[in-house]
Amino acid sequence: MPNLDRGDFTLRVCDGIGAFTQTEWSELAGTSRDAPGYNPFLSHAFLSALEDSGCVARKAGWLPQFLRLEDDCGTLIGAVPCYLKSHSQGEYVFDHGWADAFERAGGRYYPKLQASIPFTPATGPRLLVRRDRDGDAVRAALANGLRQLTIQLGVSSAHSTFVTETDLPAFTDADFLHRIDQQFHFFNEGYSTYDDFLETLASRKRKALKKERREALADDISIDRLTGGQLTQEIFDTFFAFYMDTGSRKWGRPYLNRKFYTLIGERMPDDIVLVMARRDGRYIAGAINFIGSDRLFGRHWGCIEDHRFLHFEVCYHQAIDFAIERKLHVVEAGAQGEHKLARGYLPVTTHSVHYLAHAGLRRAIDDFLQREREDVALMSHVLNEHTPFKKSDQ
Repeated sequence: MPNLDRGDFTLRVCDGIGAFTQTEWSELAGTSRDAPGYNPFLSHAFLSALEDSGCVARKAGWLPQFLRLEDDCGTLIGAVPCYLKSHSQGEYVFDHGWADAFERAGGRYYPKLQASIPFTPATGPRLLVRRDRDGDAVRAALANGLRQLTIQLGVSSAHSTFVTETDLPAFTDADFLHRIDQQFHFFNEGYSTYDDFLETLASRKRKALKKERREALADDISIDRLTGGQLTQEIFDTFFAFYMDTGSRKWGRPYLNRKFYTLIGERMPDDIVLVMARRDGRYIAGAINFIGSDRLFGRHWGCIEDHRFLHFEVCYHQAIDFAIERKLHVVEAGAQGEHKLARGYLPVTTHSVHYLAHAGLRRAIDDFLQREREDVALMSHVLNEHTPFKKSDQ
């Protein structure tokens, strides 16, 4: 494993989350359920479940290459969840066109480094800092270390996706290019009930959502929200069948396997809420959500029966209900989906960063990203003009 030594610290490259004890990993900001800013996808439980289930491995094209930053006493002060990748699947920030263009020109785009959470389009820290250390200094060391590792390994590039605005300066100072995209998030403005939220909408939009929710449950469908000890293996068997059915149609081959769901059910049940739709005594659809300290992250949906508006009820309306009940500030409903706008989810800018070792490829992508940022910003402005909320003159 290569090391990058700098006298006052050492940056080691490790073969996964197993190189960190649960205790030391929990000292990194964002990783511990007991601390502010907890992100369940950064937890030792979630990352180890990906590895132990085989969803993340060399065979899957996600070879763990975590960065471990230690001070001169050997104490962990920072880390980066990072993978050596042989493809661009499961990232939700698309660079297939870059890869095709570079390889047509005679270059080799893969392997590449990917500092992200596999299969998870949710924003969170990527330059992880021990809570009692100087964040700016540690983030700078980690970002520069990721760039140096790219060069040392001789790979084409390093990418970090769904990064926080806090991480951005360290990356851009380390010569990473900045890319933006868009998601749709719900913001809980201190609502006591879903009806309080509805009162902030224009009358026509409010009536449309009430009708949609009624029609979603019209076929004697009821909704259960399951968490903690309610997440039995039988329940995960049922949900996994939904996930496989829908995932196979969307992606050809779903990324996650049944063992992964067993492991998260054992290791982090209180961080999960399954929204399950029941009809005639059996479950017919469901969505899995993960619970952070101040937000709910919607992830996968699946069904074995088609009912009008049921997808919107299970994935979006129920998530808003749960966030209001739990006093969570934000619902992140996953990648893409302008249909979320009509249901109270607002456009939010997401960020990724990209280091390209080849000067010619870097220039071409830099030019593309400048134009793309303008397009995304324009689209965000347009969408903000068409939210369902009351206008100031109403």
